[in-house]
Amino acid sequence: MNILVLNCGSSSIKFQLFNTETREVKITGLVEKVGLAGAFLTIKDNNGKKVVFDGEINDHTQGIEYVLGIITSKKHGVIADMNEIDAVGHRVTHGGEHFKKSTLITDSVREDIKKLFDLAPLHNPANMMGISAIDTLLPEVPQVAVFDTAFHQTMPAKAYMYAIPYQLYKKYGIRRYGFHGTSHQYVAERACEVLGWDITTKKIITCHLGGGASVTAIENGKSVDTSMGMTPTEGMIMGTRAGDVDLGVLTYIMIQEGIDANAANSLINKRSGMLGVSGISSDMRDILEGMKNGNERAQLAYDMYCQRIAKYVGSYTAVMKGVDLILFTGGIGENAFYVRKDVSDHFPYLGVELNDELNATTFGTETEISTPDSKVKVMVLPTNEEFMIARDTEEIVNAL
Repeated sequence: MNILVLNCGSSSIKFQLFNTETREVKITGLVEKVGLAGAFLTIKDNNGKKVVFDGEINDHTQGIEYVLGIITSKKHGVIADMNEIDAVGHRVTHGGEHFKKSTLITDSVREDIKKLFDLAPLHNPANMMGISAIDTLLPEVPQVAVFDTAFHQTMPAKAYMYAIPYQLYKKYGIRRYGFHGTSHQYVAERACEVLGWDITTKKIITCHLGGGASVTAIENGKSVDTSMGMTPTEGMIMGTRAGDVDLGVLTYIMIQEGIDANAANSLINKRSGMLGVSGISSDMRDILEGMKNGNERAQLAYDMYCQRIAKYVGSYTAVMKGVDLILFTGGIGENAFYVRKDVSDHFPYLGVELNDELNATTFGTETEISTPDSKVKVMVLPTNEEFMIARDTEEIVNAL
């Protein structure tokens, strides 16, 4: 089955054409600056060759039409025509409490996703643009929505509830939802496959570390706690997001600086995190360079980052009353070996022993980086959210 996987942002379209029978990625690419000047499309074939196309792309429908034209073209195409696309899987950021698993997109599902716009105003409307574009361009092709939040719907109330007046939860759905669910689920399942484990008997902590970051406790194959909250702002220190902050600090800043809620939202989501502390960059590579040059604020940002990860790993070990495996994934988790070491060095009392030489030479590959004597295994495992979207899409379409 050929499945087109789409991840639509407000001005971008990530895409991948996936053959589920061979597990081959036929083509992958990104449309950038949708609706803006200087729009362009980049594709990469399964041999890693990149080609860039410039062009005017006014909206998501035009962008996806451009994508379909490229993947069916004689020169760069990987299929003969659009009839070879059997289904389309969409990443949808927020499923609220309504969507506990991936689902076939119907008229009622479209309306339910729209009702969740307030929970993810920057993401769900863009995701819906992708769905609407396929409605126009490939009206007969089945579509499936795969939600970032769905994997975390197994959390118990004691983990997802906030200690605010209960009627606010009932009225507005204010609670922890968690994100990166497809990534956390994929790496946990894949690690158990590699290790020959039964996931339903294991306690796993997954650390998805990239521009956005989250940590999840997975017990017996189910998410039981996660660091992101009702929005992706809670939890880890991220590139530009503050993560956990005393709520009193936020209201204090609003009063002292005379800023409104919109400005405060921008402050904690776009001007904080590694960028805000270091004053250099939101990129870990730039932070490391600053540390090498003796920049104290870069060092502080890095130390805070690693300590926050360690705090969550430690707390989730307590939540699950033990841990069998600690997993690192995402751009930083897969490549920043120094982060993996500095986090792992917090846990000798758990029996964690890292193979420092192997850790320092592991970049983006499926590798167990703990020693054979380590009581808790530590692994690096590249995430593959697109595969999870394609897998769920195939299962749902095959059941029709």
